[in-house]
Amino acid sequence: MKPITDAQRRARLGMRQLSIRAGHPREVADALVGLHGTDPATVYLSLGARLAAPSPAAVEAALYDEVSLVRLLAMRRTLFVVPDDLAAVVDSSSAHAVAARERRQALTFLAENGGWDESRLQAVCAETLDALRTLGAATGAELAAAVPALAEQFTVAAGKPYEAKQSAGSRVIRLLSCDNLIRRDRPKGGWTSSAYRWTPSEPFPQLPPADAKSELVRRWLASYGPGTEADLKWWTGWSLGDVRRALAAVGAEPVALDSGAQGFLLPGDDETVDAAPTAALLPALDPTAMGWQERDWYLDPDLKPQLFDRTGNIGPTVWWAGRVVGGWGQRPDGSVAWELLAPVPAPGRRAVAAEAERLTAFLGGVRVTPRFRTPLERRLAEPARPAPGNL
Repeated sequence: MKPITDAQRRARLGMRQLSIRAGHPREVADALVGLHGTDPATVYLSLGARLAAPSPAAVEAALYDEVSLVRLLAMRRTLFVVPDDLAAVVDSSSAHAVAARERRQALTFLAENGGWDESRLQAVCAETLDALRTLGAATGAELAAAVPALAEQFTVAAGKPYEAKQSAGSRVIRLLSCDNLIRRDRPKGGWTSSAYRWTPSEPFPQLPPADAKSELVRRWLASYGPGTEADLKWWTGWSLGDVRRALAAVGAEPVALDSGAQGFLLPGDDETVDAAPTAALLPALDPTAMGWQERDWYLDPDLKPQLFDRTGNIGPTVWWAGRVVGGWGQRPDGSVAWELLAPVPAPGRRAVAAEAERLTAFLGGVRVTPRFRTPLERRLAEPARPAPGNL
């Protein structure tokens, strides 16, 4: 097997994911395969870091006017934003199975807590769709006002410290979204808001699952290769058998990695990459930081306690030459503060400072607090302390 060193992997990462300066948000999503959409701000910040002329307005237009970026609950039962031409592939390879699982779980929950059966669930789904077609776009609360069944409340974990109320509407809307019968429209408030309106949509054409899986693996290898079977199994959420069949279908070629593991590349994609080092400030849950399960080749394990929360979510990161070298946060005054946790040469520090200025301009005074906060981000988000000479 041809060896691919960690240095080569970092050069590929820099060239294919960090140095992008695309003209349209869809081009960025295409290069990254998909963006993590759990935190609304992540989508904007991931795109802004890689656009030639970044602006929240350009991202908003792609999401809601052109709908050239599509949200799906897909790989690993995670919300992704993907380019529209890849949506059917993601749906058939991953999201369709997630939707079936969501339906089973929703029916069990509604039956146990509200006495609903499948016919009632189908009737409420149909009534909700009819109401949304009449309204054009509506929030969950507005839909519940039009469809009283959505407002039904159920107590979850009664008597326990984490007892909570859940509405039937949260389950029904999630199901309709998973089936791509409705989609998220512009939220109420700014671009960091998750108070989405909903609007009718159309299901994607169903592709043969095996063909869709092989196409998704081909796209992943083109952007993230080389990667291991473990990386792909984690990223997709599929079984190991599904991963191996998809790798075989695309003719993936094995390579030897510095870790001793066997990686895979697309046929003919083993040329040496000579890429100039690039700086980037990426948001929490950025797809590059979350692209592989095995991360030691670009992330020093000693940095993880500062950069991850307690459940394994990565926070805002600073990159240089294909490696995580620090983190960043936003001060109360809107300025971006960053800190290096690894040695970076002077040109790299200047490049990081320039990216921080670029990010500050993109934010335009909008305050962004990651949904999953990490120790370093929390510290950097505190008010700046005056220098000792200014006390």
